[in-house]
Amino acid sequence: MLLQTISEDQLYEVLSVLKRRYEQLFLWGKYISEQQRVKEKAKKDELLRKFKLNDLGDCKRCKLCQTRKNLVFGEGNPAARLMFIGEAPGKEEDEQGKPFVGRAGVLLTKLIEGLGLKRQDIYIANIIKCRPPSNRNPELNEIQSCKPFLLQQIKIIDPKVIVLLGSCSLKSLLGEDKQISKVRGRQFSIHGRMYIPTYHPAYILRNPLIIDLVKEDFRNTMFALRKVQEC
Repeated sequence: MLLQTISEDQLYEVLSVLKRRYEQLFLWGKYISEQQRVKEKAKKDELLRKFKLNDLGDCKRCKLCQTRKNLVFGEGNPAARLMFIGEAPGKEEDEQGKPFVGRAGVLLTKLIEGLGLKRQDIYIANIIKCRPPSNRNPELNEIQSCKPFLLQQIKIIDPKVIVLLGSCSLKSLLGEDKQISKVRGRQFSIHGRMYIPTYHPAYILRNPLIIDLVKEDFRNTMFALRKVQEC
């Protein structure tokens, strides 16, 4: 009976009011979510800062401290849902104290931007934090000395998906029995976190024909990220 007494203009006005209220609630919800993200980012940024200062410090736990110029701790969004882990700093990284800033870093940045992301959206680190002389492969004792610090970084950041760049990163975190050529692009779910191995950007520079395989792995990474975020 009530609807029968409301004119078309009145009904339109009621619906308009409801629409405006819904839009206000939607915007308020987005604002609250954004504030929560800002607080989470600030909290984790402070945790990483203290961890770097108090736990890692001027690390001298392996012989790489004798030849490095700078520790390369890691860089990016401390609350990132996506993290990339490479092998070790190179010459440019050692000079600047930042990960992936050389030629391989330029390529990695392009691959990330190809997904519609920016470097500041994600977090980038390496298995070890000091450059090995002449960019040689990290030795087992160097990896073992540095790995606990990487694991603590992962714990603080708590990414949903981790891309393992190259064989060293793969074997260090998923096991020595893994071969990058056989498992690249596969998804490994461990303790609620997804790990996806792919080729290291430096390897792509030496073997440019594999670039399409890596782009495919990166696209699958985004699918995996969306899937875990929906859970």
